[in-house]
Amino acid sequence: MNQYVTGAMIKRLREERKITQNQLAEILNVSDKAVSKWENGRGYPDITLLEGLAAALGVSVIELFAGEDVVNTNRSFNLLKTKFYVCPICGNVVLSTGEAVVSCCGITLPELEADDGNEAHELKIEGVEDEYYVSISHEMTKKHYISFIAAIRDDGYEIKKLYPEGNADARFKMNRVKYFYYYCNQHGLFRVKN
Repeated sequence: MNQYVTGAMIKRLREERKITQNQLAEILNVSDKAVSKWENGRGYPDITLLEGLAAALGVSVIELFAGEDVVNTNRSFNLLKTKFYVCPICGNVVLSTGEAVVSCCGITLPELEADDGNEAHELKIEGVEDEYYVSISHEMTKKHYISFIAAIRDDGYEIKKLYPEGNADARFKMNRVKYFYYYCNQHGLFRVKN
């Protein structure tokens, strides 16, 4: 996000909804001059107005901040193109299968890029009956640990949340698993093709 809320976006969305500056001003209980200033880049709406402004313009507050509409052009999503987002503040894990603007704890989260596993982050995969037992020989302290392991299928996914001082292992049903993803809180996201 390079700016707060862009005036060009406010104007475009207002015109698309066929609302005049005066009508928008009435909805928000501000003057039409204030709306004009926003649209011409000579001022910004007060933060207390953002929820009402987003609702009046038919977008989310996140879209308003992003400065662009979030439109999923991927009408037939592909789980093998799953994107991961992890909040650095609370550790929340979010998955998406298309374009998204993801926010948590007041910040916009970047899409994580997965690296191939390395010696320090090597995933071991064993078949045990009808399950995969996956494990990582990795420290699991409160400062450095594997946060989750996920199995991505072509028809769904399973995610196992791990905790510090626990084991870095999980079990997943074998059926149709294409990739395993796992996240180290210090070194990022890793991916292994099954």
